[in-house]
Amino acid sequence: MKNLYRPIESVIEDIREETANIKTYRFRPKEPITFEAGQFVELTVPGVGEAPFTPSSNPNVTDTMEITIMEVGSVTDALAKMKVGDTVGIRGPYGEGYNLKDFEGRDILIVGGGVGLAPLRSLILALFDDIDKYKRISIRYGARSPADIVYLDLLPDWEKMKNTEVQLTIDEPHPDWTGTVGVVTVLLEDLAFVTTVDVDQLPLDTSNAIACVCGPPIMLKFVNMALLDKGFKPENIYHSMERNMSCGLGKCGHCMLGEYYICKDGPVLTAAQIAKFEDPF
Repeated sequence: MKNLYRPIESVIEDIREETANIKTYRFRPKEPITFEAGQFVELTVPGVGEAPFTPSSNPNVTDTMEITIMEVGSVTDALAKMKVGDTVGIRGPYGEGYNLKDFEGRDILIVGGGVGLAPLRSLILALFDDIDKYKRISIRYGARSPADIVYLDLLPDWEKMKNTEVQLTIDEPHPDWTGTVGVVTVLLEDLAFVTTVDVDQLPLDTSNAIACVCGPPIMLKFVNMALLDKGFKPENIYHSMERNMSCGLGKCGHCMLGEYYICKDGPVLTAAQIAKFEDPF
């Protein structure tokens, strides 16, 4: 039986700089680690501590794992100083991922903000692996500035995928930016799927579509409101609720939201599940 408390030794195989304070690390665990899109792992930097992160790589790849990480604390600061060939520990996975069976045959709307696109990347890659099972995939992503856009080199390839579109926005005007300006909710004002500039916009079937959202808490709050206003059903809106998770097993209580342990019952929870809480975000 797998020991969920034991970190698996993992070697840093590659480090890719996404922005000034966000990097994507590729780890090669000494044992394969399987996970579902939406689940998370605990990453240990020896001598410093551990912190929870959602993998950003394809869940169908088990010999390596990628995690996109922002420098925001002691563990991430220590990790930022590490180099290719250094070793960390990874334990997990924990929590519940997305039930992709429920997504089949539907429009899929993915809304990310800042580094919140990282956990969604795992979902996106899983969807791409079986893209014919889904009606259409629409990715809406917002960042503070052009320099804060993660996966900038990957986004053009995503848009080339069958029945997939990508729309971007930045928070404030910038001399190097000619696209949409405003927080990510501006991309939800007209929920239409655009295939090319020469093809008419086709409306998303919001009454039956799936929405998956990840980003800062304030973004989750206002995106949730916007999606409900657009006709999305609460049970079809999935939020990645990354709170103060610690043990990963629902034992310490750090991440409780009402009766839910985010680490155990989440981190993916629907708008229907959290609707009864006054301020779930």
